[in-house]
Amino acid sequence: MTPALRRWLFLLGIAGFLAFYLWGLTRLPGFGRYPGPYGFVINRIAVGQTNATGVVSAVNFEYRGFDTVGEEFILFAAATGVATVLRQLRDEQQGGPSRAAFGEAPSGTTDAIRLASLVFVGPVALFGWFLASHAQTDPSGGFQGGVVLATAFVLIYLAGQFLAFRRVSPADLVDSVGAVGAAGFAAIGLAAVVLGFAYLYNFLPLGTVPGAVSSSGTIALISFFVGIEVAAAFILIVGELVEQTLLVRAEGRNS
Repeated sequence: MTPALRRWLFLLGIAGFLAFYLWGLTRLPGFGRYPGPYGFVINRIAVGQTNATGVVSAVNFEYRGFDTVGEEFILFAAATGVATVLRQLRDEQQGGPSRAAFGEAPSGTTDAIRLASLVFVGPVALFGWFLASHAQTDPSGGFQGGVVLATAFVLIYLAGQFLAFRRVSPADLVDSVGAVGAAGFAAIGLAAVVLGFAYLYNFLPLGTVPGAVSSSGTIALISFFVGIEVAAAFILIVGELVEQTLLVRAEGRNS
């Protein structure tokens, strides 16, 4: 197949996808005109059944928890695949980059960017932790909190050097944390089965006050495990991609 033919096939596929996408948008209801009925039902019963005022999190980790555990393992598998491929590629390289290359700051990083990144590391980490641990009370959750928490570690790289980034997030530890987060979510579901309930049944005490941090039973615990797994996955992916980039840069200088 020639490059020109591949290009035309690609453009044809994109055109078909775009047409299908636009057709789907034309069938959506207008803003503020939700046809229901499931959203209305959930809004009416979720707080009373779960004591969670974060209804979106109640849906994610309670009413459709089985779907959510699948989504989490998709991310876990993707991060594992990226790490496996890139580590294999680096193992096949002859004479890796020097330690000095791994200590370099990002290309084009200025003192102002380093200072701003360093200032925001703490607040971003705290905000990410808050989002991951308050899914039961606020519009947040483990997925959002995990991404924000991972951003704090990326800011460390932008603020300094890759060695500093790896020092606070060693690959072995990140791998273990990601595995614990993914396994923890699945283990909660299996614990419910062992106790004689359905998979991912909310078997922990729901608390007495709706919207309290201690409310919602397994919803808060699942959100925590999702948060650390998502954070670990993104830290792992960013770390592997940056390490591969520095390897390619070092080999370019040596050639």
